[in-house]
Amino acid sequence: MGMTELGSAMPEIGRREALGAAGLAACGLAVAGCGSGAKAEPVAGIKGKVLAKVADVPVGGGIVVQEYKIVVTQPAKGVFKAFSAVCTHKGCVVSAPEKNVMTCGCHGSEFAADSGKALQGPATAPLVVYRVKVEGDGVVVV
Repeated sequence: MGMTELGSAMPEIGRREALGAAGLAACGLAVAGCGSGAKAEPVAGIKGKVLAKVADVPVGGGIVVQEYKIVVTQPAKGVFKAFSAVCTHKGCVVSAPEKNVMTCGCHGSEFAADSGKALQGPATAPLVVYRVKVEGDGVVVV
């Protein structure tokens, strides 16, 4: 079977069809890349660790503990919460909260400082929650 015979047995694909198929494939890859988001895993071995001093966590705000990539918040006086600082969209680190909202600097996702819930996308999944308590003058992981 020569090249001419093989070529004539194959159906012809026009330029539009080839470009359309390539476009669909690229679109599929782009969606897969932005899809479900980053998986923020809880930091292992931090149980009992002091994340922050109570005095350093402002009411209605919080701080980012860079060592562990955890945000410690105080959404109301005497109420302390802790969340992964890793955005569930693409894995960027969120900011310390302002007016009880943490914002991802990469794509603008917003999270509630009292629950870690996604308030504004592109992130849809909440931040990983850490259980904490006040022990002495520190906020400690339970």
